Amino acid sequence: MSLILIALALAMDALAISIVYGSQYKNMPLYNALKIALFFGLFQILMPLIGYFAGSYITVYVQMYEPYIVFIILVSLGYDMIKHANDTKKTTLKTGTLLLLALATSIDALAVGFTFSLEHIHIWFSIFIIGSFTFLFSLLGIYLGKKLGTHFENKAEYLGGVILTILGIEALISQIH
Repeated sequence: MSLILIALALAMDALAISIVYGSQYKNMPLYNALKIALFFGLFQILMPLIGYFAGSYITVYVQMYEPYIVFIILVSLGYDMIKHANDTKKTTLKTGTLLLLALATSIDALAVGFTFSLEHIHIWFSIFIIGSFTFLFSLLGIYLGKKLGTHFENKAEYLGGVILTILGIEALISQIH
């Protein structure tokens, strides 16, 4: 049961960002939806695996700077989305952008992987569950975003930028308290 709760918690950021993507691209082809979900799902598999095998050194080092890394990435991408909200050509589906977003939303999974190693939890089953939840939640987010996007029309890009910025600020504030 706790593994499912961990998987749900880790998938929430990917869900939020996927909603943004869906609201921006109401006619997104299945290929792009799967691409987004795969990026988020694979990073949620990779990061706990790295944490599990790399041990405490890398986890403590990254965990120390996690809120700042997440803040910089998400606020930068959010600002860029707001700045280019009225552009006719959208660039947020680029592989580089997806890599940054997938990294930013999965850094916390590194610590989870380290915790799994301390508790002798079966890593392969755990990362399968975490990755699957994230993949499915990302697809669900894109679908929900498409439905919400019709209500926001041309404001979707602004909304996406604001959501990314809020997620970044939230990560930074979590470091303070």
